[in-house]
Amino acid sequence: MLNNRVLVIDDDPVFTQVLARSLRKRGLEVEQSHNAEEALQQVRNFQPDRATLDLKMINESGLQLLPELLKLSPNLNIVILTGYSSIATAVQAMKLGASNYLCKPANADDIMAAFNEQTAVDIDVVDNPVSVNRLEWEHIQKVLTENEGNVSATARALGMHRRTLQRKLQKRPVKR
Repeated sequence: MLNNRVLVIDDDPVFTQVLARSLRKRGLEVEQSHNAEEALQQVRNFQPDRATLDLKMINESGLQLLPELLKLSPNLNIVILTGYSSIATAVQAMKLGASNYLCKPANADDIMAAFNEQTAVDIDVVDNPVSVNRLEWEHIQKVLTENEGNVSATARALGMHRRTLQRKLQKRPVKR
């Protein structure tokens, strides 16, 4: 049974505030968390049935927090939100128990639809192929995920200098 409680987990206080306000306008009870510790406490106390989880928070990974949240609340419907989307992280999020995966910017309607879908991520096949730069970015994200966010280990695995990898990681993902 749904209790209409949503937990918004994101390290951006402005984003969480705006999203929380939008969800409240849709008749939901909403609480906000800005880090893993707060999120785990909110799941214990607030007992939400849905949550949005930022993939990349300051010094924390949503992918590492995801199993902990589900351990506390196995039926929690979690939608991953990210500005750093890749196929590798989408697949990993789904394997870890996320119900959906959305790229930012996502509005409250997109998020509500993602909560209600309960299906795997749909990846649209396009007529024009993905650029080499995008493929490189996705591969770096995959290897970074495999190395649990360890930049030095990822650089060794990719055969590149750590500083070069750090510069590439600081750039926004390539669109296509």
